[in-house]
Parts: sequence; structure tokens; C-alpha cells
Amino acid sequence: ILENVEGLIRHDIQNKSDKLGRTLQVILKTLKRLGYKVTWKLLDSSNFGVAQSRKRVFIVGTRDKFVTLDGFTPVRKSLKEFMQRGLKPLDSDIAAKLLEHYKPEDLYGLSVKDKRGGSNNIHSWDIGLKGPTTEEQRDLLKAIILNRRNKKWAAGKGIKWMDGMPLTVKEISTFWPDKPKRIKELLDDLTKKGYLSYEHPKDLMKVNSPTGKAVMARVPREDVEKGYNIVAGKLSFGISKILDPRGVCPTLVATDVERLAVVDKGGLRRLSTKELLRLSGFPDEFKLPVKKLEIYDLLGNTVVVPVIKSIGERLLDVVENKQTKWVVDSAGIHEQQVLDLDQ
Repeated sequence: ILENVEGLIRHDIQNKSDKLGRTLQVILKTLKRLGYKVTWKLLDSSNFGVAQSRKRVFIVGTRDKFVTLDGFTPVRKSLKEFMQRGLKPLDSDIAAKLLEHYKPEDLYGLSVKDKRGGSNNIHSWDIGLKGPTTEEQRDLLKAIILNRRNKKWAAGKGIKWMDGMPLTVKEISTFWPDKPKRIKELLDDLTKKGYLSYEHPKDLMKVNSPTGKAVMARVPREDVEKGYNIVAGKLSFGISKILDPRGVCPTLVATDVERLAVVDKGGLRRLSTKELLRLSGFPDEFKLPVKKLEIYDLLGNTVVVPVIKSIGERLLDVVENKQTKWVVDSAGIHEQQVLDLDQ
């Protein structure tokens, strides 16, 4: 049984019309040459009785029978079934700011980040995290977020498009109809508080890495006029998302697990070790005698136990001839297409 991330399916794709990348094709062909009957499928752990959506590619190789990975009966549960109650709330500026501006239940499912707009997103300026903002400044920041990714800015500056372009006062004036002097006053105040940066746009250029190897990297173009850009900080915030107890948790990732928050008795707190283990399918008696940060790393890279258990039980059923319906007569069953592995 092999497991990998969803991106494996299209890794090293040659044509946009292709459904499989070369990396997965090489894996499947190599396993066949080694004598295995190979099947694979993308499975989501939220269909296996845990409240974590973790999509992973599973590849099964058997010696004498093709075993399908189709037909698992979905078992879905909500986050509230895995949560503890009455744990200590966070004592942090961002938690206090969020609860100052929102009712706890109104925070369900909202993210805290400055890179994008959207109704499911709380920005640092919405809660005055770096300093107070006026309604006019918030409207201006919203307008910049909605316009800064337009590809016409890169074309006008003669650089390759970047995801979020620094815009000059003149450029901002095209979508924010106000006097340039007034706009600059608002922008400079937001820059002083740390919501905006004043910087040159970056162009994709070939540079030498520390090892001396030539690589492509974004480099500031000092010959192009500076502009104002959103300081896009997601991981710099103590909280990146408030989970909805009625839904499921997103994929646990080592770098972001400690920034997931839940509402508990009117306060906000991080997920406990026990909750993290439960969301990966481990029983309550399972112990990880390591530091909290190491737990985040381990559970950010684990496989979800019930998924592996379900695949293992199916294989055992076939081996013991209890469930012949899982055996398929095919040259390899794939989620999107049947590959000719003899090519």
C-alpha cells in the first residue's frame, strides 16, 4: 500500500488534456514490471469517519488479483463529535481583537489572512490588529485587494505578472476616484501602521543561488516606480482559521496546525493534542511522548488510520476469499482512466 499527496496525479504533466502526469505513470508501470497487479484511487479521509478532509492518492499492489478501491461506504462525521469542552482559551491579542469585533458563533469557518478578499475572510485591518483604521481606509484596502492582481499592471510596467502588484497612486486613482493627495495621505498612514508596504515591483529573473547554480527568482526592479502593496501575512498571525464545529477540519498541515482555532465556552483556543489525534483516527489511549511542535509535525505528515484500516480489511477479505466482489478483471483500475501499462 502506497500513499502520496493529491498533486501526484498530475505531477510532471506533459499536456493539459492529459489526466495523469509522468511521475504517477512511471510508478504504476514500475510496479507492474515488478509483478504487481496495480490499482489506485484518490480517497478523502472525511468519508471514513473522521472530521478531517485529507485527500490522498492510495496505490495498491497485489500479486494475483486486481483489488478495486471503489465502493467504500461513506461515513461522515462533524468536528463537534471530536472536540473536547472547557479547555483554556487563548490569551493573545488576535483572539481578543476577534472577539471584540465578532460574536463567537459568527466566527465559524472564517479565515484570518490579508492576501485575498472574500466574505469568508477577516483581514488584519478589519479588527485593527496593527492599529486603528477608518472605514475609508478599509474600503481603500478592499479596493486594492480586488484590483492588484489585474494582469494589465504587469503589462504596463513591462514585467512578468506577479500575484499581487505594488500599485502607484496614479494606478490606484483609476479605480479609487479621489484626489491623488488624499489617496497618498491614506496610503502613507496605512504603510506606517504596517498594512501596506511601499516597494518596487518584482520581476522574474535568472540569479545565482548560494550554491552558485543559476535559478529563476523574483527580484525587485529598481528601475520601475515604487508602489503600495498589501502586506500579505497569513502564517504571521496567531490564528489563520476558526473551524466550524458543524463541518470538518481542513487538511492538517505541520506548518499551520497551531494556527487553527475553535470556539470553546465563548473563547478561542487551539486544537488539543487529543483532538488532533482523533482527527487522524487515533484512539484516545494513543500516546505521543514528544513536544507539542513535534506532534504538529508528525500529525501533519501522518496517514489517517481509518482509511488504511479500510484498505487493509478489503485486502484481507480478498486474500481470505470473503468478498470476491472487490476483485476486478482488468488491466488496472484508475480513478480517471485505464492506462495501457505495456506502452
